[in-house]
Amino acid sequence: MKLKQNTLVIGILIVAGIALVLVKGSFDQAGRRSNPKTTIEDSKVALKGQPAKKLPMLIDLGKGTCIPCIKMKPILDELKVEYEGKAIVKIIDLRYEPREARKYKIRLIPTQIFFDAESNEVYRHEGFMDKQSIKMKFAEMGVH
Repeated sequence: MKLKQNTLVIGILIVAGIALVLVKGSFDQAGRRSNPKTTIEDSKVALKGQPAKKLPMLIDLGKGTCIPCIKMKPILDELKVEYEGKAIVKIIDLRYEPREARKYKIRLIPTQIFFDAESNEVYRHEGFMDKQSIKMKFAEMGVH
């Protein structure tokens, strides 16, 4: 009888732990609910009182469980802030958006795809990409 109770308690704790990890993973570092859905239309940004301005965009496609993807997350979060108003940096977690892998023809994760302001793909990289390399690619695209 005591063994059944212990097994039940352990099972409940495991389920609660998994639920906590899933819920925590759906928020960004600022505590906002993250939006994994991304479209090229996201490259249009409306500034106060001005018409929408198209911006270049970097989309990173990976999974929150792969080691290179985990290492890239803080880099991409820093770049989101650094390039705010100049370029858009999006992270798509393929665990939650598996259709995006087919849409963007992903063969390996992580994959970074750079789009110009007209939503044309200009560069694609597969595997880990360090911050300096991303910044150099943005500079080549005229984003400073």
